[in-house]
Amino acid sequence: MRSPSHHAIVTGGTGTLGSAIAQFLKSKGWTVDAPGRTALDVRNQAAVRRYFDNRPVDLLVCAAGITRDAPLSRLKEDAWDETWRTNFRGAADCAAATIPGMLERGRGHIIFISSYSALDPPIGQTAYATSKAALLGLVKDLAGRHGAEDLRVNAVLPGFLETRMTATVSDARRARVLSDHALKRFNRCEEVAEFLHFLHHHLPHTSGQVFQLDSRLHAR
Repeated sequence: MRSPSHHAIVTGGTGTLGSAIAQFLKSKGWTVDAPGRTALDVRNQAAVRRYFDNRPVDLLVCAAGITRDAPLSRLKEDAWDETWRTNFRGAADCAAATIPGMLERGRGHIIFISSYSALDPPIGQTAYATSKAALLGLVKDLAGRHGAEDLRVNAVLPGFLETRMTATVSDARRARVLSDHALKRFNRCEEVAEFLHFLHHHLPHTSGQVFQLDSRLHAR
């Protein structure tokens, strides 16, 4: 079990997945801050900087995310901007705010919650898929840039989860997604949280990687 002196921050911490991650880490003895949008609006760069100022972080999990689905031809500019600002730029700003402290302490781990849509985007999910795909490039850049300083960066694709974000997905769409899974079942948020803890605690030499957790075979 990790010592309570180890500190994690989970953005989007009041969401279904963020809450599960925070609760699991707490159960393993971690000190965890899990701010929702009221406490930390990742779209606001100045607010991000203030939040992380003088706040030690051993593990940052960037789980804040939204979806504004529409084909590019019908995607309103403000919907594109909000999705990009939350899913990619917000995560990048949080990482940028934590990296100096991690480097100063000589350790740190950043985990970006990306999506299967980054690999195989469904039609009509332009903004979400693009923003989540951009995170994978950020993983490679940061892991390569800071690996020699013992800073780890990875991405996790949790798969389709039963969350508030997916609650409005139609039964027909849900069935189609499930049919793409070789095992014909979805992950649970608690299982994703357990994997994140395993990645951090038991794979200390792993960085720059993208972990798809479901059973979809995206190569078509």
